[in-house]
Amino acid sequence: MSHPSSPAGTADRSLGQLFASATAEMSALVHDEIALAKAELRQDVKRGAVGSAAFSAAGIVLLFSLPMLSFALAYGIRTWSHWNMAICFVLSFAANVLVAGVLALIGLVFVKKAKKGKGPQKVVASAKETAAVIQGVKPHPRPALDKAAALVPADSLPAVTDKPSAVARSSA
Repeated sequence: MSHPSSPAGTADRSLGQLFASATAEMSALVHDEIALAKAELRQDVKRGAVGSAAFSAAGIVLLFSLPMLSFALAYGIRTWSHWNMAICFVLSFAANVLVAGVLALIGLVFVKKAKKGKGPQKVVASAKETAAVIQGVKPHPRPALDKAAALVPADSLPAVTDKPSAVARSSA
């Protein structure tokens, strides 16, 4: 019969099996934490890439569209308003700078979001919390021997020697 405080099914398992199970679960937990960190970093990198692309687009728009847009806009303003051609070109340039400024602001917003991403910090905090919980774990007290255990033959028990055995201890 299992101890009332032990989880179901653990009474029939040996110490080695319990240790192997705990090791496998810890390994899975560490792998899951690493996968979470990678996913959150990937999201932050995507935001940074979108911001960089927006800055690049702003530069490309400013560089390549200025000649064509400037001439088309200047002649359009001249046709509509009959103003001096120099004023029309200045207005055309101002419109192109405004478009580039809007694209640069969009890029700035995405870069700030990427910098504020707290993905790795959340994962590190979660891993530290898990480590703190694991360090605070105490072994379950062994139940007192009952009468049935006293009836076990002595030759089935492990041999007892006078030599002290080495025990590995954690630093905690």
